[in-house]
Amino acid sequence: MLRMTPEKLNVLLGFLGKLPAPLAARLAKAVEADRLSEHGALPHDLILEGLRPMLRDAHSGRIPGPLRLFSRPFEDLLTNRPRTQKQKGRIARASIVPIWQWIAGKLLPQSAGAFAAETRTLILTGRMNEAMERTALFWAEAAPAMRAALESEPERKAVRQLLGNDMILADAGEMALVISAGPQICALQDKLPLRLQAMTDEFLWMYRALYDELAAAIPDAAPFVAVMAMNRLEKPWEALRLPLMISRQTQDILISRTDMGLVGEILFADIEEHAAAIRAARAPAFDGAELAHHVDRFAELSNGLVKEVGVRRDGKWGQRLLSDRAAIAEVMEGFMERGVKEILAVLAMQKGSFGRSARVPDVSRPVDPEKAARAINYARLIVGCRSSAAAGSFAAAQKDAFDKVSGELKLYIEEIVRELRECDSERRARVEQHFELAASLTAILFSEQEADLLHRRARAALAA
Repeated sequence: MLRMTPEKLNVLLGFLGKLPAPLAARLAKAVEADRLSEHGALPHDLILEGLRPMLRDAHSGRIPGPLRLFSRPFEDLLTNRPRTQKQKGRIARASIVPIWQWIAGKLLPQSAGAFAAETRTLILTGRMNEAMERTALFWAEAAPAMRAALESEPERKAVRQLLGNDMILADAGEMALVISAGPQICALQDKLPLRLQAMTDEFLWMYRALYDELAAAIPDAAPFVAVMAMNRLEKPWEALRLPLMISRQTQDILISRTDMGLVGEILFADIEEHAAAIRAARAPAFDGAELAHHVDRFAELSNGLVKEVGVRRDGKWGQRLLSDRAAIAEVMEGFMERGVKEILAVLAMQKGSFGRSARVPDVSRPVDPEKAARAINYARLIVGCRSSAAAGSFAAAQKDAFDKVSGELKLYIEEIVRELRECDSERRARVEQHFELAASLTAILFSEQEADLLHRRARAALAA
């Protein structure tokens, strides 16, 4: 295996992550073929991890290995997100390797070795149907063996020591449950696109058929069907249509008490994750664009959930949503108020002299870089929250903040352009600094086109 310094590793990952999707797919296919041939010369996992951002929608034509075939039934449950606790219905991608090492090294060493060797040969010779048939046989053996090893407390304790922590142990339990329905799940996966633009009636009935089949044969696996749908949907909340269809109810107070409320619980976990990030933000050490993203995602997910389910104020989900919105409103109203102060502080004006406007820009000192950075950060936040402020219950505060800073900026722009036209050479450098800050705020609060127009006015003023 090749060894690389951390610096070279970062360069490689950066390069791989920027490759065009078609080229990334071809490179991934070549790397996967090399890994199957067991040459062992290339850092296969490292290269594929670097290519992952470009491969999310480019799975066709790639060469699966034994481990990927084993993982197919639960691939729609996988997540790369960091976690501090186990979320039912989500399996960490990082758990796959340690769980496989437990299966291949301790639980079923001979069977796992034979499965890997045989499927590798079948894949390399292009016999994918036979490889999937062989994988189904291994699922049928591995699922009960895994469940049996996780049932008794002494064995669970031993497995936990091998896997490292309780979250991976819980992932192993869910893997065992899902692979027990591997053939049924894969049959549906083969009929679906990787990304579902919307939960159409056709897709809904396909998932319903799988749910009914599992409910009769493997009932504990049935609730995961809605989660599998959720992770393929562009609008994940539309997966709630499956439990709604099955329960015939549209009230969260009833749905949330059933296993089919699993999608709602996962959505709420995401909603509360964004809410926690918003509550944790502190001035001045926050990223305005990132904070606005959390507000947008909170609004999008919560609105989607409310749209799909008749969320009652006295229901379990309704109470949680009301609590989150109230907390976010308080935090964001504080940010809006502070943002106005920070932006107006860098657009400082002073009393004009005789024959001038009542107020003129205060350009007696150079622009303070820290104050300028804070103002730009707040401007990004104020604008970034415009479409989601209503869902966060701070629409009035956002509108008031935008109106105040944009109104003041318009006045400031007129006067700073006049300063450019009339200032002497001694003051010009300072005036240009203040002008550039105003132009940066213009691009954020209004548009890049407005900022370009402002720069043209400035060039005309200097030429005059």
